Amino acid sequence: MPAVKLQTHRVDKPWGRHQLFPGFPDPAAGAEPVGEVWFQQPGDTTPDLLIKYLFTGEKLSVQVHPDDEQAHARGLPRGKDECWTVLTAEPGAVIALGTKREVSEDELRTAARDGSIEELLHWQPVEAGDFYYCASGTIHAIGGGLTVIEIQQNSETTYRLYDYGSDRELHRDDGVAVAKREPYRPIAAPAPAEDGRTVLVEGPKFVLERWSAGREVALPEGTTGWLVPVKGAGEVAGVPFHEGECVTVTGAERVTAGKGADLLFAYPGTSRVR
Repeated sequence: MPAVKLQTHRVDKPWGRHQLFPGFPDPAAGAEPVGEVWFQQPGDTTPDLLIKYLFTGEKLSVQVHPDDEQAHARGLPRGKDECWTVLTAEPGAVIALGTKREVSEDELRTAARDGSIEELLHWQPVEAGDFYYCASGTIHAIGGGLTVIEIQQNSETTYRLYDYGSDRELHRDDGVAVAKREPYRPIAAPAPAEDGRTVLVEGPKFVLERWSAGREVALPEGTTGWLVPVKGAGEVAGVPFHEGECVTVTGAERVTAGKGADLLFAYPGTSRVR
């Protein structure tokens, strides 16, 4: 099918929230907090990318993900590069990316054990509209009070280095082994808008564009695109969509969108489809 609206899967998380975001029903009174909503196609599918909304009420663990080569060495299908589009941020909200300075394996392992890793990390203030690309190997922690759209390689391999004294499983040795023990290096600034689109990410694992209007798409055979409406509504191949939803697209199609639309469009690859 040229376009498919994906189903949602809500994921309870101890760091989640009971007040989510417009378009997403809040959990019932007394229920566990919801931290994530995944967009998935029915059936046993393993697509290249996974789209999520994150609703953070508290800080997430300090964690790191392997790259493709490291994942393959463990028999896993892929590593995990990811990126975040910040929709809302409470005053004082922060994200940690990388360390303040280069550190040794022993220093990182010790800091993860005694909790001083919180002081090693580079915490930075976050505002609505911010965008971050987090390559595999980057030590990171998302703070509380954020609503985020996450676009990632489809992998849930996470090595927790530190979790603020909780009883959840940690993976210090695995995490230290794959971590880049250095300051975060952001990707280049977005390319200038072309015909209503801005290229936020251009490889190495996926391309992410942001559109302010509808447009034609022509994806290579065998390539799937994920259309994520941040704001507004529209239609593609007879499938309507609005904010809080996600639609996959294949082949050549026309995406229409109403005035004031704000759309993300992601697909695997190293360069944009022109």
